[in-house]
Amino acid sequence: MADLALFDFDGTLTTGETFPAFVRSVVPGARQRAARLRLAPLVVAYRLGLASGTRVRAAVVREGLAGMDAAAFEAAAADWSRRELPAWLRPQALQRLRTHRERGDTVLVVSGNFEALLRPWAEAEGVQVAGSRLEVRDGGLTGRYAGPQCVLAEKVVRIRELVDPSGFARIHAYGDTPEDRPMLLLADVAHYLPRGWPAGLASDRID
Repeated sequence: MADLALFDFDGTLTTGETFPAFVRSVVPGARQRAARLRLAPLVVAYRLGLASGTRVRAAVVREGLAGMDAAAFEAAAADWSRRELPAWLRPQALQRLRTHRERGDTVLVVSGNFEALLRPWAEAEGVQVAGSRLEVRDGGLTGRYAGPQCVLAEKVVRIRELVDPSGFARIHAYGDTPEDRPMLLLADVAHYLPRGWPAGLASDRID
């Protein structure tokens, strides 16, 4: 019986947060400047630990993406994924993911980031992905998420939609923030990596 390997994306598989970089690439400059002013108090609250990342992302989506053509968003996400995303990946983390895949484990990337952004990369790597989705109405983005963001307990909900965790010999999980905690608690072998990957963790040996 094979194992299940669960990976957070931003900060775990990458060297930084790709969400803001991607959003900046698709939001026109004038709209960015106006949104930056409106969101400044919330950003300060987030940096002081008084506002959650979930709340900040929801505000960014509302201010930056409401009204954007949904097909254009999907195309921009796919283009950014292919063109920019590879430079953000941690080599040792990518090696670990591929080691799991090559030994026959089921690999699932579970992220609060946009599923549309991660799907092209995940398909190219031969792994499954669960991410946050945006609400679409009449062909345009409403500025709201379609359902909960894929963080905290929702990560476990989305995992169970894709696989039956009881059908694996062991579950491995990799994350770097408290938003990953429910997913890490699901695992038999959990790696919490808030300061990056320690030496040796990316080796072919998997505990």
